[in-house]
Amino acid sequence: MAIRRPLLALVLACLLTTGLLSAPAHAEREGRHTVGYDRYSLTIDGKRVYLWSGEFHYWRLPSPALWRDVLEKMKAAGFNAVSIYFDWGYHSPRRGVYDFTGVRDVDRLLDIADQLGLYVIARPGPYINAETDSGGFPGWLTTLKGKARSTDPAYLAAANEWLGEIDRILARHQVTDGRGPVLLYQVENELYSVKQSEEESRAYLSALEKKVRSDGITVPFTGANDARFTSGTGAVDMEGYTVYPQSFNCAEPGQWKPVPSDYGQYRAGLPDTPVNFAEFQGGAFDQWGGAGHENCRTLTGPDFERVFEEANLAAGATIQNFYMTYGGTNWGWLATDFDYTSYDYGAAIDEARRLTPKYTEQKLLGYLVQSVAPLRTTDPLTTAPPDDSAIRMDARVDPNTGTRFYVVRHADSTSTADDRTHLALDLGAAGRYPTVPSAPGTALTLAGRDSKLLVAAYRFGGQELVYSTSELMTQGTFAQPSGSGKRDVAVLYGRHGEDGETVLRYASKPKVTVLSGSVRSSWDAGRHDLRLDYEHDGLARVLVHGGTRDLLLLIGDDQAAGTFWRVDTSAGPVLARGPYLVRGASVSGHGAEVALTGDTDRAGPLEVFAPQGARSVRWNGRPVRMAPTSSGSLSGQLSGPRPVSLPALTNWKYRYETPEAQPDFDDSAWAAADHTTTDNPYWDRTTPVLYPDDYGFHHGDVWYRGHFTATGGQTGITLSATVTDHGAYAVWLNGHYLGSGGDGNKNFAFPASALRPGADNVVSVLAENMGHDQDRAADDSYREPRGLTGAAITGSSATIKWRIQGDQGGENPADRVRGPYNNGGLYGERAGWSLPGRQDAGWPTVSLPHAEPTPGVGWYRTTFRLNVPKGQDVPIGLKIDDDAARHYRALIFVNGWQVGRYINDVGPQHVFQVPAGILRTDGENTVAIAAWGLDGSGGLGDVSLVREGDYAGPVSSSR
Repeated sequence: MAIRRPLLALVLACLLTTGLLSAPAHAEREGRHTVGYDRYSLTIDGKRVYLWSGEFHYWRLPSPALWRDVLEKMKAAGFNAVSIYFDWGYHSPRRGVYDFTGVRDVDRLLDIADQLGLYVIARPGPYINAETDSGGFPGWLTTLKGKARSTDPAYLAAANEWLGEIDRILARHQVTDGRGPVLLYQVENELYSVKQSEEESRAYLSALEKKVRSDGITVPFTGANDARFTSGTGAVDMEGYTVYPQSFNCAEPGQWKPVPSDYGQYRAGLPDTPVNFAEFQGGAFDQWGGAGHENCRTLTGPDFERVFEEANLAAGATIQNFYMTYGGTNWGWLATDFDYTSYDYGAAIDEARRLTPKYTEQKLLGYLVQSVAPLRTTDPLTTAPPDDSAIRMDARVDPNTGTRFYVVRHADSTSTADDRTHLALDLGAAGRYPTVPSAPGTALTLAGRDSKLLVAAYRFGGQELVYSTSELMTQGTFAQPSGSGKRDVAVLYGRHGEDGETVLRYASKPKVTVLSGSVRSSWDAGRHDLRLDYEHDGLARVLVHGGTRDLLLLIGDDQAAGTFWRVDTSAGPVLARGPYLVRGASVSGHGAEVALTGDTDRAGPLEVFAPQGARSVRWNGRPVRMAPTSSGSLSGQLSGPRPVSLPALTNWKYRYETPEAQPDFDDSAWAAADHTTTDNPYWDRTTPVLYPDDYGFHHGDVWYRGHFTATGGQTGITLSATVTDHGAYAVWLNGHYLGSGGDGNKNFAFPASALRPGADNVVSVLAENMGHDQDRAADDSYREPRGLTGAAITGSSATIKWRIQGDQGGENPADRVRGPYNNGGLYGERAGWSLPGRQDAGWPTVSLPHAEPTPGVGWYRTTFRLNVPKGQDVPIGLKIDDDAARHYRALIFVNGWQVGRYINDVGPQHVFQVPAGILRTDGENTVAIAAWGLDGSGGLGDVSLVREGDYAGPVSSSR
């Protein structure tokens, strides 16, 4: 059966997730649209598009009210597309059941993207990888007979079931029929390093493509297979590359791998379609015991983005998708076995939804590719090399306009040297520069790991830019200060303290007025060139009166340029400067008023350049007192957020559980682990089969209880297990703790005093499933068993009769709202101790840090109230501090949602994000932490709330 928005489930999801689940306002696009492409770029209705895309996974942010926040931040940075994996397992707890309600409401997500004007690259798999459990395959697929990612009929039947469900949604949101934002559809994922034949991969792709087309998908197919399927059986319309130049060694963030010396290889692999970086490194994942995501953000920081993303432009790329732009959270048991809770990824927008310096760098480039149309059609240009061999320059030219682009960097892209060179820029373009075959030698500095994209021979508005050694951020046409007529505005930028020069061409000598900053001008009557010389320092403003239209140049250093925000409206572009974030803009009253939405993190200035003669400004619906400036803009002041303090977490209630370890525990309702065969390809013929997946328990902790009759000769038990790195299991005999283990075989000795000869004896085992492997090589590795794989009594041939218990309901989860990934099989989870309510009535009170000398699981619960002002967004995390010598792990629940998995002696994560929607920022919240001690040093350290930011704006934490 398929769940498709039943009213009761929808209302329940509303109450328990966001509190604000409104029906989607479907944004109809007018008429059908054609999507095409050639060797240069994508086209929509014949108009060329540079696709600047960021990766976002809705299932890693279980608060639909915040999806808009992230997508608005992407749009504000110049992104015009979002790439989205759709996680099969997230929507399907069991065969034939599909849930698209609440935190799984894909319709709502696509409506938001449509309303914001973001195209969608849909990536529904069936396999997605993504460092998620089973690579996105549902738990029930692990028990299916038939090889995954192949033409095996059993697998294809299951995959087609999923595609039929997700395609039904995607088909009604396609650009091609005018009903939504879905522009491209990726078939499967990364079939370039698989352990199967080329023939099999092609047949598999072909089968999927036929299914998807039959489902009504009409947009072009794209791929992320390193140009492997450009022709022949299974070929996609537009192949792409998956490129991670720095790999994932976040432990050494200062170590760089070089830019490939021959970027022409990407064009050679895609001769007839756009150069498409379907996944380009936007950060890096980290692993248990790793260096932390801030190191990953340094490894792939703004310098990496400049050097490598501009190198992609030098390769002629017109599709770049950055993985990730917002990483989010592996809440519950979403992660694959090696990944921990945070999926921050070192991305441009961090896990707490804060903007990082990487975001600013991507905004600088994003605004460029959206406002400079000739970048969409360029060919390589051979030009004179720099006079310093330590510098490399790649050039491209638009054959239609003659506009030139020069990407300048160190020849050794790993170099941290400071070099100064002179460039000869070839400007000869169809007679436009008949008297100047090349520009005079232009000075350029490269300090450290840097790259610069220079624009030359470029006409915009009424201007002709000969060249600039500053980089162009954006340009547009705005109103004259008088309100009559138009003028051009361009934003240029460079590194602080470095010299810059800009040359513009006019028929006659223009008038130059330096409004602010230090800028020198000179006129070359023979060339008809106006030259401006300056140092990048703060923001300089230069008004040039001449030609067909006045020009205002805003010349800043990187920091000053980063304060600009551009929003395109139906009346023309709006340029705003100052606030933390500008989300949107509209112009009304015949251009008299500009209405802006956005965020402030402190009180500060607002400056607005409008397309028409604006006289007033509103900020988040409120009027702002503005005054005209000499630059023709309006300037005013915005207030910041009100201070917010967080309560201390006190009054902890505690209860030790682990009754399953006791011999008299009633396990009669548990499933009998008595299978004598399995379809699992990893089965070694050991019986009974103890794999939790075979009994419908796919995620989280699992309990086993093995019963045998003791004769007195039994001396121990040998257990075989697969719990992966940093996984664990613990063993008891009749309530006596025997110890813990990891992957492989281990013998546990029976204390003679613990045996009960002639009676029923119980071996109890608690095993933690850290997550399934992915299936990257298409070798069914996602089916590798978890938990116990075998057991044998030492000193006896006694038969053990096993029972098993995992997450309550297994493939029929009791908690339909949070779904199958939220809970495992701990006693407290099954008893509801992770949920809000009065489950802790009568529990004793303890203070943290707290020690628990008895191995096993203990639960800590407390409540706290928040009163975050409406209209403020305050990201909040929960932090655990403790001595790493203590050996315990913990599951963290807030209001019933499992927001974190913590291993005290492994790390690296200590702060766990709790997004609004899960967190009630205007009411009472419940924290429940299940701490599992593996020796006598268990318990729990200090726990506190951490404020991760404070922003006044339209996104409110109070929901």
